[in-house]
Amino acid sequence: MSPLVLLAACFLGVCAVSHVEELKSQERLFLSSLGLSARPRPRPAGGHQPRRRVPSALWRMFRRSERIQAQESETCVVSEYGVRGNIIRYVQDQGRLGSDWSSSCRGCLEKQLFFNMSVLQPVELLSLAQLEIKFHWKPFRSAELLQWSQPLSVSLHKVIRPTLRGANPQANRRLLVSQSVQLQPESTSITVDLTSLAENWRKPGRNYGLVLELLPLPTDPEELLSFHPGNSLPLESALSLPLFQASLVAVSLNPHQCRSRQKRSAIHLPVTPSNVCKARSLYIDFKDVGWQDWIIAPQGYMANYCHGECPFPLSESLNGTNHAILQTLVHSLDPHGTPQPCCVPIRLSPISMLYYDNNDNVVLRHYQDMVVDECGCR
Repeated sequence: MSPLVLLAACFLGVCAVSHVEELKSQERLFLSSLGLSARPRPRPAGGHQPRRRVPSALWRMFRRSERIQAQESETCVVSEYGVRGNIIRYVQDQGRLGSDWSSSCRGCLEKQLFFNMSVLQPVELLSLAQLEIKFHWKPFRSAELLQWSQPLSVSLHKVIRPTLRGANPQANRRLLVSQSVQLQPESTSITVDLTSLAENWRKPGRNYGLVLELLPLPTDPEELLSFHPGNSLPLESALSLPLFQASLVAVSLNPHQCRSRQKRSAIHLPVTPSNVCKARSLYIDFKDVGWQDWIIAPQGYMANYCHGECPFPLSESLNGTNHAILQTLVHSLDPHGTPQPCCVPIRLSPISMLYYDNNDNVVLRHYQDMVVDECGCR
């Protein structure tokens, strides 16, 4: 291979590597604007554990946000919870079932709950942290349970320090709430406000989790049977515990991504050959950039872009500033020494995105300045 050909091959290789690095740099910049330090890891193909299902409440909030984005509305308010915020996370429970059954309440099921609050960025202001515990029976038990309903004692403790081996775990716990729940064949849920506690969990070394204790309350105390590890008693037992799932709904506000929303009218941007500055149609498909494995919805969106010249004289339709008007005047007199004003977005609007983060939590987030609605000369 001649030196010239080798040099050309090396040059092309360097250009290819440079282009890839530039794409990665642009991706990191965009992910940073979305509040992500890195691209969320996709679920490995053929993995045994499926993706976490999107809670129905998040789907409702996402669809509602899509309906109101074209209207004038108070931004950065989660009306479903009545608090300020532009990020809603369903943080998964990473705790485990208790292993020492005799050291806790007799005959009850003990479950450790742990919610990783480091998923919130330091800039985020926590508005609400609400624990949701949902109880439901296995389908084959429903017909049997239609004949009676079982009260259940639910106790929630916060863990204030780790328990040393051989020590009494009760000494390191503080009761947060205790209540009796009347279980029915259909799903039953309870909610507990943990905002102040979750805010404290954000400090290093402060999050030791919670302990949930479940105890069935039969009418005759002598009917109480001992429990075994798992979510239910042996099948031959007359009483059993329901299946349950705990999650923490965390609503937070990123003040840097929260501004007043302007009223946006429904607009259609036809592709036009005109060279005058205006908004042009651009649809971004997340599959094209390889993000379909972590973005749940939307699959893409109409982002649009600004393109065209700002000719002299500037008309009102070009939304030019006084500076732009003077710049076009000078450009007409000295086209080589002074450039034309630039065609840039002057009105943008938000979109909402539903996605998985690196902890497989489902996140609903509202992003400002994602759709170009109007262009002008600046």
